Amino acid sequence: MNKITVIIGLLVITYSCDSGSNKKSGEVVSALAAGDQTDEEIKAEIQRIEKEELERLEQEKLNVTSMTFDKMEHDFGDVKPESDNQTYFLVTNTGNKPLIISDVTASCGCTTPEKPEKPILPGKSDKILVGFHPKPEMKNEIRKTVTVTANTEPKVVTLEIRAFVK
Repeated sequence: MNKITVIIGLLVITYSCDSGSNKKSGEVVSALAAGDQTDEEIKAEIQRIEKEELERLEQEKLNVTSMTFDKMEHDFGDVKPESDNQTYFLVTNTGNKPLIISDVTASCGCTTPEKPEKPILPGKSDKILVGFHPKPEMKNEIRKTVTVTANTEPKVVTLEIRAFVK
């Protein structure tokens, strides 16, 4: 909480208009009191926070891996409303760290993806199952997306499914 107070205190600034103070007119001062902290202590705190953030980012990079898919889109072709359609996207860990898929979401309730629950070891593959159940009011070409979030760079990959609902 102290970090947030310091950062907000530095970001939210006002100009001192009190001509009776020791401050020069127009001098930028914090809108939130820094308490008994001196400018040097505040600068040291900011440097410490920046260092911690850099270390956190470096640690995060150490756990990043990469993945590939057997396909980025799937076309179900012609389907009927209220029909159950399933496919899968084969995901392969192409990096050196375990691949952790943290989330898989769909753009619509008619699409239901299922992610692998266990980490995928380097060189290994697993399936992301995707079900598509078109609603009665859906007609013609339908495109839906499945968003995969993992410990990769980039963190998010978007897959697509298509169908022509008759």
